[in-house]
Amino acid sequence: MKAGTPEQEWREDCAPRRVLELFSTKWTSMVLHTLAVRHDGVARSNALHRSLPAISRKMLIQTLREMELAGIVLRTEHPTVPPSVEYSLTALGRQLVEPIELIYDWARRNADALDALKARPTSRRRG
Repeated sequence: MKAGTPEQEWREDCAPRRVLELFSTKWTSMVLHTLAVRHDGVARSNALHRSLPAISRKMLIQTLREMELAGIVLRTEHPTVPPSVEYSLTALGRQLVEPIELIYDWARRNADALDALKARPTSRRRG
């Protein structure tokens, strides 16, 4: 495989595939958006959970762990009673919020067209 060839550009570990892997769960973009927009980049796990009522606590923690491993959030444990955990966007996470917000803005502007789409058989979308 030659450098710069289409085969190399779309190899399994290429940058576009790695960024899409960050969104392998449906909650990653919502957690990023909520952390950035509603919590100014820093929030405790309970506050995040209250801001995302449709997510289970287990799924939130799993998503946050994956985001931490990816380097887009930082987990900080506070030695309080009771113990508390705070999540903050890293520099990379703050950069990733920018394209997410562009997509969310596009979705808001095209909500009618999106509503008209037929739901996939596996979709949980109502209507």
